[in-house]
Amino acid sequence: MNAETFAEWMRRQGHKVYRTASSYWYTAGPGVLQAFPYHWVITPQSNEIRDLMVAKNIVALRYSSPVDVKAGKLSYHIILKKPYELEMLKSQARNGVKRGLEHFAVEQISFERLATEGWALQQDTLMRQDRLRSMTRKEWELICRSAKDLAGFEAWAAISNGELAGAVIICRIDDVFNVPYAMSHSRFLGEHVNNAVFYTVSQEMLNREGVKRIFFTVQSLDAPANVDEFKFRMGLEPIAVRQCVDFHPMVEPFISSGLYSLTKKMLQKDPNNPTLAKAEGMLRFHIEGKCDLQKQTWAECLLKDKERLLQNLSHASSH
Repeated sequence: MNAETFAEWMRRQGHKVYRTASSYWYTAGPGVLQAFPYHWVITPQSNEIRDLMVAKNIVALRYSSPVDVKAGKLSYHIILKKPYELEMLKSQARNGVKRGLEHFAVEQISFERLATEGWALQQDTLMRQDRLRSMTRKEWELICRSAKDLAGFEAWAAISNGELAGAVIICRIDDVFNVPYAMSHSRFLGEHVNNAVFYTVSQEMLNREGVKRIFFTVQSLDAPANVDEFKFRMGLEPIAVRQCVDFHPMVEPFISSGLYSLTKKMLQKDPNNPTLAKAEGMLRFHIEGKCDLQKQTWAECLLKDKERLLQNLSHASSH
């Protein structure tokens, strides 16, 4: 499949989709556009951004750019490339996979089954991340059913005694597999359901002809800081990018540390409010993205490469 198929998935869910010179965009919230495919790293021109915002009455855009651009919050994509074998994992993760596969059969399932039985997994996952209000059952069912006859989309699940214990939605865009959703029920975490799903499906994806890598996620605006720790334990790697949040020219003058502080205080009073959580994240990424890289907050997964990244950027800017 190509990016247009992914765009159709978004349209079926009720999102508006736009195409510009650098990317596709969908309505991720009221007045907010997110660039996709998520693994694309783009450098849109200022007039492209401005024209899109003005023509479509958009308040803010979110997208990933290369590390060497001048603005944007230092962030990361999480990917996986070949080779990926059980022996390559550290002992804890390797043992988790082995134990998980003793308890679960991992197989492809229908999107209709995921739409109905999978909601319990998605709901439990959102609850663990304190994001339960970010999605309803009706929205989940639409996400699944919108994909059921689209080429390149698949649903996989770990099954125990006929019950879904963990699942993922995957889709191939050109030579990259994406994983837009991954979920599991906490009742099965002790039996290492996540290890079984991640390892088995990753093996399946990477063994497909012509597949170069798997893109799992971009650093979240509002998820807990430890949400990606499991992925790193499973051998996935972070790739540094700049995550950019641009605001409409009429809104930009009002974006300040004071507005951010106010939004943060509102979120502290209502910590599970998904709109406030996203707004806080977008304001934080935008404001910090204007600072020099050395003054930004570095994600823990990038700290080991900090000196090398800064040296490379310094070398590039001097030439």
